[in-house]
Amino acid sequence: MQNNIKMPVIFAGHGSPMLALEDTEVTRGLHKIGEEIIAEYGKPKAVLAISAHWYTRGTYVQKTENPKQVYDMYGFPQELYDFRYPAKGDPHLSDRVLSLLKDQVKVNNDWGIDHGTWTVICHVFPEADIPVVQLSVDGTISNEEKYEMGKKLSVLREEGYLIFASGNVVHNLRRVDWNNPHGSKETDVFNEAVIGLVNERNDQGVMNYKSLPHWQYAVPTPDHFDPLFYILGASKEEKPLVFNNHSELGSISMTGFAFGLE
Repeated sequence: MQNNIKMPVIFAGHGSPMLALEDTEVTRGLHKIGEEIIAEYGKPKAVLAISAHWYTRGTYVQKTENPKQVYDMYGFPQELYDFRYPAKGDPHLSDRVLSLLKDQVKVNNDWGIDHGTWTVICHVFPEADIPVVQLSVDGTISNEEKYEMGKKLSVLREEGYLIFASGNVVHNLRRVDWNNPHGSKETDVFNEAVIGLVNERNDQGVMNYKSLPHWQYAVPTPDHFDPLFYILGASKEEKPLVFNNHSELGSISMTGFAFGLE
């Protein structure tokens, strides 16, 4: 890695857990992001992963050399449960998170690397040779507090660490339409509104997403949208590269944002 550079910050849509096994425009988009990161910045020392599926009361970080792979989904083909992404942990990165967030965070190794992380990152870094430390999404703090936490973590970028969050700009499982390979009108309107705000770096506008049209349809629960706030905080004022601007099943947006990549 070159001196005086900062690793990018990524928010990726993850959709169905079957993403891990697929070869689609979306998975190829994720793979391309990984290739660009390594080509421009070199291999990250480790990844700090923020997944919508570790949604907790309080903020927690893993500190273990061998985090378990969590299969936190039900009713899928056995092939998915046989899939392995054997990433190591990085206790040093965990210690840096603890030092940066101080009394805002505690160690918790009860969870692991869940499908919100491994189904996505297996396409970004398919060799599983980059350590991963997962940070929980705190459901008890405000959007602004998540954003401020991201700002505190941003210094990790200068130390060779990649901050990587996964969720969805639009995620409404109750309105899934299995016959729709694209997005519904409500999905498209909300998704484009959020993209516009992120492009403008109107971070406060994103945090006030409940003022946007169709927000109740797009974000019926906050868990999948909240990871974006950490990423915006960690990339303050940087312009995004929008990737995988694709919606599927009517009510799932796969849109991703990469900050620090051209």
